[in-house]
Amino acid sequence: MNAYDIDLDRNPANFQPLTPLNFLERAASVHPAHTAVIHGRLRRSYAELYARTRRLASALAKRGIKRGDTVSAMLANTPSMVEAHYGVPMTQGVLNTLNTRLDAAIIAFSLDHAETKVLITDREFSKTVKEALALCKVKPLVIDYDDPEYSGPGERLGAIEYEDFVAQGDPDYVWHMPDDEWDAIALNYTSGTTGDPKGVVYHHRGAHLLAMGNVITCGMQQHPVYLWTLPMFHCNGWCFPWTVSIVAGTHVCLRAVRAAAMFDAIATHKVTHLCGAPIVMSTLLNATDAERKALPHTVNFATAAAPPPEAVLAGMKSAGFNVTHVYGLTEVYGPAVVNEWHAAWDALPASEQAAKKARQGVRYPVLEGLDVRHPDTMVPVPRDGATLGEVMMRGNVVMCGYLKNKKSTDAAFKGGWFHTGDLGVMYPDGYIQLKDRSKDIIISGGENISSIEVEDALYKHPAVQAAAVVAKPDEKWGETPCAFVELKPGASVTTDDLIAWCKTNLAGYKVPRHIVFTELPKTSTGKIQKFKLREMAKGA
Repeated sequence: MNAYDIDLDRNPANFQPLTPLNFLERAASVHPAHTAVIHGRLRRSYAELYARTRRLASALAKRGIKRGDTVSAMLANTPSMVEAHYGVPMTQGVLNTLNTRLDAAIIAFSLDHAETKVLITDREFSKTVKEALALCKVKPLVIDYDDPEYSGPGERLGAIEYEDFVAQGDPDYVWHMPDDEWDAIALNYTSGTTGDPKGVVYHHRGAHLLAMGNVITCGMQQHPVYLWTLPMFHCNGWCFPWTVSIVAGTHVCLRAVRAAAMFDAIATHKVTHLCGAPIVMSTLLNATDAERKALPHTVNFATAAAPPPEAVLAGMKSAGFNVTHVYGLTEVYGPAVVNEWHAAWDALPASEQAAKKARQGVRYPVLEGLDVRHPDTMVPVPRDGATLGEVMMRGNVVMCGYLKNKKSTDAAFKGGWFHTGDLGVMYPDGYIQLKDRSKDIIISGGENISSIEVEDALYKHPAVQAAAVVAKPDEKWGETPCAFVELKPGASVTTDDLIAWCKTNLAGYKVPRHIVFTELPKTSTGKIQKFKLREMAKGA
């Protein structure tokens, strides 16, 4: 024992558990009159938002919600969803945001697996929720949210409407800090493309740190205006419901991602930041002249999934958007890796810049470890930009684990690192680049073909809006690349044209043997569903 171990103990004066809940309390204290939420004609200040979240917490506590109880939310990007990110954990309960585009059977599974005590649901999703409630074993208290900005079909399913429920709460409710910063704050289910989805558990510490990391990585200064184009049900909106409060920003809610609505919101509210999958960029870039509006300033756009093709980046830049490419997974609270650009790279030839932009990048400041390792030996691969390994992460923004699934949790954390399941390479400067999901590598005649590499070649064609490449069974080669291509509106190109294009950009064995022109199936967060394409490829 040394001198620093004696009489220097943790106490309430020098140690408090990290939680993102304090961000809202501070914003309401320092900037009470600043606009926190915009939704249609609705405007709410930080003082009002804080009071409403305390009312929600109080009303939930009156219904028995306590530490470790799950409150599920089937909501669009509305003020109620922002409030749930604070009000639920203020009771020490756990917020489970449900993917609004999943079917009733998966929703029912999630409600049962989470042991949901309360379900807050938007009227728009009543058909699916009604079916799910009939299927599931739990019988949660159902609270209907009737959004004044929604006029479509739907029915009320519960005994009380959200506004009436919130009104029952105390705006001065003394909310609870977590007993431990390791306590669960949120539960997010993976997409469940094979078998039942896994429940990813977030803790208060990780949510606090990732929210801080977003501020740093996205260059958010005081009072940003954030447009909700990323679903809040997806990784808790990459933790941005908490991030925005750190800098006393404004949430601009948006029920549906449409070009006209996005341009209207950006121009009207002077939006500074938004996030989304590549489909959001495509929606913006393919807007009609009538839908477009001049932007008030350069708008910062953070995008995940595959690196945006050069043509898309150029189009976004000319449209007034500054694009930052990030990478992450549900298990790491959303984005935890960023393609951090160096000013010196601006002087490189266009082809070399494109190669730099194709990389996923380096770890967020709040992620302690990012590496590419052999999944069995755990030995790091050489930093040569060529040797393939599994991308791994470790740190405080990695999930607690999978709820009620020790086997999957142990496998994910084998060797003291989180195994992402993504295959990639490490460059000498420490930047990583994804090459494929381990299940997406195409092995043709003994040669490994990266589907991402083939997709990149297709994306460079001026007629291609989206492309996805999967393995097609082949008697001779075992597998060959099969490309599914979505063309830009009004564009046309033949199969022979695209194959000839690929031959000028790829080694011969990597060129797709089959090309299918179709609209690509996507998840609710804009990711291409390759498992569906694999089935389609068998008959192509």
